[in-house]
Amino acid sequence: NHPPHYSSDKIECIEAIQAQLTKEEYRGFLKGNVAKYLWREKHKGGTESLEKAQWYLTRLVELD
Repeated sequence: NHPPHYSSDKIECIEAIQAQLTKEEYRGFLKGNVAKYLWREKHKGGTESLEKAQWYLTRLVELD
């Protein structure tokens, strides 16, 4: 999943964010996004929000 609005040149936004943060800060960023998408699932986004939460959770699991 590489939406063009999150990419420029050869690096994606998520990669730039990761490069700027320590490993623990990046873990917090990922956890925060999981929580955000789970929180809003019933009010905005539905299944799409759950899929986004899953995407961030997968990155968190792969980080370790």
